[in-house]
Formats: sequence, structure tokens, C-alpha cells
Amino acid sequence: MTDRPARRIARAGLMLALLLTPALTLAEPADSRAPSIPDIDAPELAATGADAAGMMQRVIALHDRVDPLASLIAGREIHADRILHMRIWYPAKRAPGAAPVTYSASLTGEPGHPDAPFTVAGIALADAPAAGEHYPLIVLSHGYNNDPVMLSWLGENLATKGYVVVAPEHRDPPIWDRAKSPAGLLTRPLDIIGCITALRGGLLGKLVDTDRMGLVGYSYGGYGVLQVGGAKLDPASPVVAALPADLVAAYAGSGARAAALTVSGIRAIVAISPAGGAPWSVWGRDGTGLSRLRAPLLVVAGSADRTVGYEQGPAAIFAAATHADRHMLVFSGAGHDIGTNPPPAEMHKQLWDFDWFADPVWRKDRINAIATHFITAFLDSHVKGDATRAAYLAVPSEKSDNPGWQGDAPGYAAQSQGGSNPTWKGFWRGHQDGLLLVHRAAQ
Repeated sequence: MTDRPARRIARAGLMLALLLTPALTLAEPADSRAPSIPDIDAPELAATGADAAGMMQRVIALHDRVDPLASLIAGREIHADRILHMRIWYPAKRAPGAAPVTYSASLTGEPGHPDAPFTVAGIALADAPAAGEHYPLIVLSHGYNNDPVMLSWLGENLATKGYVVVAPEHRDPPIWDRAKSPAGLLTRPLDIIGCITALRGGLLGKLVDTDRMGLVGYSYGGYGVLQVGGAKLDPASPVVAALPADLVAAYAGSGARAAALTVSGIRAIVAISPAGGAPWSVWGRDGTGLSRLRAPLLVVAGSADRTVGYEQGPAAIFAAATHADRHMLVFSGAGHDIGTNPPPAEMHKQLWDFDWFADPVWRKDRINAIATHFITAFLDSHVKGDATRAAYLAVPSEKSDNPGWQGDAPGYAAQSQGGSNPTWKGFWRGHQDGLLLVHRAAQ
């Protein structure tokens, strides 16, 4: 398989903010099913939960906050107000006959082309009455120059399972404007922390239990949640050093404001295709800054990621988080874009637009379903404290390329119950190939 040179050059120069993987095939949309509803071949925990999903939007103002982008442009520290729009999914009461939302957003077009608007079918009901109170909280951070709508596959699905999912809109600069991307090193964690502060301050009232909180991020969002979870920036990293010197001194290493990029009380972290590893090495060339992580960690990666790499990217991040109990789920041959919805219908006209969403090897709905299965098991285990979910993460063999499960269940479709059975718990017979699941205990 080959890469398209122009696209590769445009995105390879983004330093930490590289976000897209090329796809080599074009296809018509398979159906109009909402991405949060898995297909028939999905593993067990990908199924939606007992509640309906509600969706609301909120806006918060962060006053007199450091403005990393303005500071980068000016070469010195600048402060300004920051307005954050948040899309919030939550468990809701079912309302027969109520119409689900259709999401709309747009993405930066290929240089020389207009931005690309798109829509996504949803299952959530806008501003529906909540099904209950005191739900655990997940803060969900999207990829660079992305939109929260692109992660509706996970946000809606988790909401039906008893989570409140808050996804801030980070409003990054255009992906091709590489000179501005280092500002995200500070903007991203500060946005996430701004949301957490507002939520802990009562923004959603009794709807959420902020003592039970997890973080999930994709690509640059993966960097963001690792940083907020306790990692330490290395001032010697060339990407960190691209920031104004006063900001480097304040926020990197043992700087006076380094603690402002982290929060305590996080029960679990999920990093999908996380940025921040080599060659950017924002936590040091050996990842030393990641050794400060303590919360359980799940890294989800594609072994053929051309954007953040694999061995020196997510796999190295996983290896360096030595003081966290951690799992890594790998899709063999998959690229970077494993954290987004399948390509919406409108994004099938230009290859650049299509590649915001598509993977060159895997069916995207298949990736989303498998990731949802493991993310559900991981969050239920560590955020909700559900001990029964550990069996879904304790696979009999790290690799999925075993001879296959013969089983004794009648009929063609048989789902593994785990244990001594070589098929991973919750997977259909013959439907786990191409996966790797690695576990390492905290040191």
C-alpha cells in the first residue's frame, strides 16, 4: 500500500497535531444506521444499554486564561477569555415517537478547497429528561481540527450505559496551518481541565458524580487526556520548545504552573491513537514524563498508523506508563483514523474529506464496535467498579490468531463465555482475528 505524497507531506508537518491516515478505497455508504448502534457481528459489550441517550449543549466561559495560540503568535504570554462549547450525552428516559437528532458539522477542506459540511444520524433525543441522577462522568476529547460529532459512536453508546459524556469543542486552527499546532500542547489540557472544573463546580447539578470520572481522547485528544491524567512535559522536546520561552518555563518540567495541566481524581484514561510520542517526544525521548501516570490506562492503536506511528508512538507511550495498570488494544494493519465515525455520506465526494474518517484496511463500523466493547469493559471496571467486567479484559492469549473456537453451542452464531476457551469473552466464533490485547501491571 502507498501513501499519497501531497497529503502525506501536508499532514506530516503538523508535529504533534498530525491526525489523519490515508485511505486507498472508496465506497458508497453502507446504510444510514447511527454509528452508536453496532452491527450484527459486534462483540457483546458493544451493544447499547438499557437507557435512551439524551443530548444537550452547554457553553462555559473561562476568564482571563492564558491564550496559547495568541502567545505563540506574539512570542510572549497573552491572556484572554476562552469560550468553550460542549456537547453532552447522558442517560435519558425513552420517549416513544420522539425524533432522534441529526448532527451537523464541517471539517477543514483540502488546501484550495472549501470546508466540507456533513451530517451524522444519531439515536440521542435533544434535551430529553434524564433517566436518573449521579451518573459517572467521562470527558471526551476529539482529534486535532475535528469536532465532537465525529465521536458520536462512543458518546451516544456510553450514555445508554449509564455515563454522562462531556465533549468540548476545542476549535483548533486548520490542520494545514502547521505553525500554529504547538499551541495545542497547552490549549488542549487547559480546555479539558476547564470542563472538569465547571462540572465539579456544579454545571450539571445532580446529573453527574464527579468523584467517578474517566477521560477518553482521540489523537491530539489522546495527548490531552494523558497530559491531564498526570504526565509531565519535557522542556527539551523540540515541539514544547516551539512555545514562547516564558510558557515553557512555566508549564514544562518542574515549572511553577506545570500542575495546572493535570487534575487528580481520575479513575481511568483511554487514549485512542494518542499523539505525543516520538518524534515529538513531548514527555521526553524515553517517555519519562509518562511515568507519573497512576490511573489505569487503555491505549487503542492501529499497527500501521502513519500519523503518530506505532512502535515509537502509542506502543512506546504504553510501555513508558510504568506506574499505571494498563492495557493496549491493537488493530493489525489499521491506520490512525480508528477514533472517528464511519465516513458520512457527504464525505464520499473528495478523497481528502473521506480520509477524515476512513481506514484503508478495516471496516470502520467493525473498528468502532470492537473499541466500544473494550472501552465499555475498561470504564465499567475502573470507573463504575464493576468487577464482572475484568473477565472481558483477561483474554486467554494476548494474540487473537489462535486456531479458533470450536465450542459446543448449537448453530452458526456462538458467543464465547471466556475462561479456558481460546476465543475472547464476548466475541463471536471466528470474529476476533487481527487483534492484539496486551496487559502490563503497574510497577
